[in-house]
Amino acid sequence: MITFVALSILQGLLIFVDEVFYHHKRGLPRWERIGHPMDTATVILCLLFLSFAPKTETNEYIYYGLAIFSSVFITKDEWVHHKHCSAEEMWLHALLFVVHPLLLFSAISLWESHSHFVLMMALGVVVFFIYQIVFWNFIADRLQERRQAARYSQVSQDELYDYFRE
Repeated sequence: MITFVALSILQGLLIFVDEVFYHHKRGLPRWERIGHPMDTATVILCLLFLSFAPKTETNEYIYYGLAIFSSVFITKDEWVHHKHCSAEEMWLHALLFVVHPLLLFSAISLWESHSHFVLMMALGVVVFFIYQIVFWNFIADRLQERRQAARYSQVSQDELYDYFRE
C-alpha cells in the first residue's frame, strides 16, 4: 500500500506542476482540452475496475489490459507536444510516463485488501476529470478574454490605434 500511496502523491505533484506551471502559462489547444480528460478517464476506468470487479484470473488479465492500454494511451499527444511545449514540460511528461504504469501496476496489490481506498482514489481522480472538462472548456477562454480586456483598458486610445495600425 505504501508504494501505491507514494506513487499517487508523486503523480499528483507532477500533474499539479504540469497543470499550474505549464498548461496555465501556455493555454491548451482544443485537442488537449479533449485529450487530457480522455487520459484521465483511462485511469478512472482502471481504478473503478479494481474497486468493483472480483479478483479472478480472467479479471486480472482484463485489468492488465486496461493498465497497459492506459499507459500507452497517455502518450498519444507526444507527436504534437513538441510544437507546443517547452523542453522542461516534455521532460515532466516523460516522468509522468514512467510513474503512470508503476502506479497502475502497484494498485493491483490493493485489489482485495483495500478496494475501498482505491475507490476513494478513483473519486479523487473523478474530481480532477471534472475540473479538466469544466475549466479548460468553459472557464479558461473567458479568463483569457477578461485578461485581454483588462490589458486594453489600461492602454490609451492612441496606443491602441498605433498597435492595430502596425
